[in-house]
Amino acid sequence: MILKKSDRSAILLALLSVLCWSGAATAFKMALVYGSPWLLVFSGAVISTVIFGVAQAVGRIPIGKADLVSGLYLGFLNPFLYYLVLLNAYDGLPAQIAMVVNYLWPVVLVLLSVPLLGQKLNMKGLAGILLSFAGVMFLAFAGRSSFVISIGPLLLAFASTFIWAIYWVLNTRNKGKTTAVLFTSFMAGSIYLFLYGIATGQCFSLHSGILPWILYIGLLEMGLAYIMWNTALKWASSTAAVSGMIFLTPFLALIFIGIVVGEKIAPSTVAGLLLVVGGILIEKRSRGRA
Repeated sequence: MILKKSDRSAILLALLSVLCWSGAATAFKMALVYGSPWLLVFSGAVISTVIFGVAQAVGRIPIGKADLVSGLYLGFLNPFLYYLVLLNAYDGLPAQIAMVVNYLWPVVLVLLSVPLLGQKLNMKGLAGILLSFAGVMFLAFAGRSSFVISIGPLLLAFASTFIWAIYWVLNTRNKGKTTAVLFTSFMAGSIYLFLYGIATGQCFSLHSGILPWILYIGLLEMGLAYIMWNTALKWASSTAAVSGMIFLTPFLALIFIGIVVGEKIAPSTVAGLLLVVGGILIEKRSRGRA
């Protein structure tokens, strides 16, 4: 089968996005060696705001009232609240544990879509959701034999899935333009983070060791990856082939965590991840989306 040029470009952009997101857990953990969760989130958000601002200027997309309003409340959820909660979870957990728990967000999104968007959930979909949650429970209990897992950071990782899911539910409802909303929400989020840093007496100084990881997170994970992914979905003749690539992310992430962070990947982590991903796939098939 010969792919169209647009499909080849879409697949390439999707793969680049997946690679960016796959390295996020590693970048988070390495950056936290040199700075606080707040410093990492604030610095990354500012860089991403610049990236989205450039994309906005190049595209010459006007910013309307709906874009500004959406940015004000979406920016509170992402990047402000979501990344602060997530990075505090990474600060207290092994990277592999935090990453797998955070990957539960598509399941949480389905659950929240039932009351908030009026979507229906059949028995097969429910079985998939329960399987994914079982994977996280297995990870939490079986992982204790290989790691010290504190309940506080674990709950933060779990809370991050709800924040991210709520963000995407609200994102589906907003009528603003994608690039404009990303720019306004990250600009608003950067302001919220700045005010939070002032109010809580955070240290603004940057250690030289954190710079490459902050650049990675702000430029790639928070910034260009979103733009490339949205572009890939638009260019692809079928979004199913592109969206399915997202399932490569956690498995590649484990490889990066093992090589760069130096964590020994526990069998319980792999088993828990397989249960989580398997549950997500079952739920998707129950809706005819995979």
